[in-house]
Amino acid sequence: MFKGSFPALVTPFRDGALDLDTLEKVVEWHVAEGSHGLVPVGTTGESPTLSHEEHETVVAAVVSAAAGRIPVIAGTGSNNTVEAIRFMRHAHSVGADAALVVTPYYNKPSQGGMIAHFTALHDCCDLPIIIYNIPGRTAVDMTPDTMGALARLPRIIGVKDATGDLARVCAQRLTCGPDFIQISGEDPIAHGFNAAGGVGVISVTANVAPRLVAQVQEATLAGDFATALELQDRLMPLHRAIFTEPGLVGVKYAMSRLGLCSDEVRLPLVGLNEATKALVDHGLHHAGLLD
Repeated sequence: MFKGSFPALVTPFRDGALDLDTLEKVVEWHVAEGSHGLVPVGTTGESPTLSHEEHETVVAAVVSAAAGRIPVIAGTGSNNTVEAIRFMRHAHSVGADAALVVTPYYNKPSQGGMIAHFTALHDCCDLPIIIYNIPGRTAVDMTPDTMGALARLPRIIGVKDATGDLARVCAQRLTCGPDFIQISGEDPIAHGFNAAGGVGVISVTANVAPRLVAQVQEATLAGDFATALELQDRLMPLHRAIFTEPGLVGVKYAMSRLGLCSDEVRLPLVGLNEATKALVDHGLHHAGLLD
């Protein structure tokens, strides 16, 4: 179920409020474009600036719109274990297929603290969990040994790895086993990640180029890395441009250029400067997405 391209969905806004009509249209577009699953309310979905009620509304709306056609991995992470349990139980109750749980940020738990946190989430309901390890944002890094200990729990099934270290894939295969699902959290290295043993990507760029990102994944999973590399060459300027400033700002601007949603973001994020807009426009042209 959890292989291929999973867009880390943006949360569309209109005049500061959730734009659920546009969100439902975006879900339909992703299904039609060949995305293999959806990830609402991660960082790209602006989870830090959504209220709890908004967070839950978005998860429920995406599950409803997807209607079982492709899996939904709901963002449920928090640095407060009690809050994460709330999000886990809600996602389970509305029919999400799995939860994406970031390592607790800012409070910097020990490896033992992370084991306790993820064990509590594992035990709170029957929803499968994909760990999200992104030390550049959380200031804490889950080691392969810690991940291996957690992988022994039946519903901790995989990792979204955003360390940028391809050697981690091999190390985690040893500690977690070859069936543990490893998904890249870094668009520019997703093809190489799969060569090392990964099976997918949770992608920011797939918000605007879902078909191309899905085709990269399909090529790698079929062992056709030459085709994957050609496709990645088309996408690379767009990957780089989107992350010149915060990625969700870049991809919302790109989506606005294609008429998919507005580029509205919530403070403390602001819109792109003109130089970055030009880079994104170039990336869209290079990928063949904009005339």
